Amino acid sequence: MSDQNQLNPLFARAGEATDFPLNALPPGESLPETAYQVVHDEAMLDGNSRLNLATFVGTWMDPQANLLYAETADKNMVDKDEYPQTAAIETRCWKMIAGLWNAPDVDNAIGTSTIGSSEACMLGGLALKRRWQLRRRAAGLSTEKPNLILSSAVQVCWEKFCNYWDVEPRYVPITDDHKCLDGFELEKYVDEDTIGVVAIMGVTYTGVYEPVAAIAKALDHIQAETGLDIPIHVDGASGGMIAPFLQPDLEWDFRVERVASISTSAHKYGLVYPGLGWVVWRTVDDLPKELVFDVTYLGGHMPSFALNFSRPGAQVLLQYYLFLRLGWDGYYKVQKASQDVAVYLSGEIAKMPAFDLWNDGTDIPVFAWQLAKGYTDKWNLYHLSERMRLKGWLIPAYPMPDNLTDVVVQRIVVRNGLSRNLAESLMLDITEAVAYLDALESPMPTEGQVTSFTH
Repeated sequence: MSDQNQLNPLFARAGEATDFPLNALPPGESLPETAYQVVHDEAMLDGNSRLNLATFVGTWMDPQANLLYAETADKNMVDKDEYPQTAAIETRCWKMIAGLWNAPDVDNAIGTSTIGSSEACMLGGLALKRRWQLRRRAAGLSTEKPNLILSSAVQVCWEKFCNYWDVEPRYVPITDDHKCLDGFELEKYVDEDTIGVVAIMGVTYTGVYEPVAAIAKALDHIQAETGLDIPIHVDGASGGMIAPFLQPDLEWDFRVERVASISTSAHKYGLVYPGLGWVVWRTVDDLPKELVFDVTYLGGHMPSFALNFSRPGAQVLLQYYLFLRLGWDGYYKVQKASQDVAVYLSGEIAKMPAFDLWNDGTDIPVFAWQLAKGYTDKWNLYHLSERMRLKGWLIPAYPMPDNLTDVVVQRIVVRNGLSRNLAESLMLDITEAVAYLDALESPMPTEGQVTSFTH
């Protein structure tokens, strides 16, 4: 591959470079139009985001949001003295979210924006660890071996948290009988060093909700038997902005007393461009004050609790814009439209003899399926994924986590922008691809197949 990026002669200007090194700073300047054209043409090689059914991350906002984004791209969220109104809007947003999540007293809750829900999860985990440490030290006990209870289907950010902050992850395996963390045999995993349990509202692998109330009930039983009072962090990366609108009677949030904190990705079903997340604690006491820093060198006194320092403020304003633009009814309509498409697609997939559904998209608008047992030995879901890519669709195929690694599934994430018409076109392409694979006279090769799993 060439180590030069060559400019199309149509755009070349006298005295201007026509070759740009790929991995070194160019020696001279270019006109802004030239640099734009080079970057524009390279970005054109990326995929069509509307056809990417692997990612949960939003890829579209309306023209007014784009205008607001351009106008506020310079705002630094951490500099609350320079941008006090953006800081005030951040507080309004997390209080609105705390209300959506049924915080018992919004004015006594505490929250913050983050760079996506990965940072939000890290902060939730850090608060769990520090609260556990403070309790143990006050009792004169060791704080050397904290552990966190997780589903084996947990998102990779929790593996990072445990690795980065020296917390032992204790994975509860999923099985055919227990397809998510549901409280079954939880007593085998918790002990006096357990800092908390993570419950996922929308498992990345399949989209199903983990039953937070059932997990809390199991922990209530454990506390009655052992005295261990173990809190829950709800990872609502996707479901945190779905359940309040589509399943308002489902008790998964602060209505469950054992839930200490909840996080979500605003750039998923919060409908904002990446990257923005939110985390809210039930009360100010659930966020240890030792984790909050007072910053003075930007002017004034500013409390800061984040892994990042400088970060964009524009996405926070975009979230506020959407809250004002859509309100509760608007969010319901948008999320319901995505769910309707997911249920339509899962229903069509279920009708095909080749497939067995794992779930139907009635939790978050995400569902997965596997190849029906004994259906064929000529092709697998990796081959179907490759055939769909030829049409521009990205539909990942990947093995399930520990204890079910012999099961390969495919998953579709329905986001705002995947219309019913597009979904019908997708089904035609899937049907055509399956017919092609079924008609093969010999098995497809399996050498070199790799997962296309995308979080």
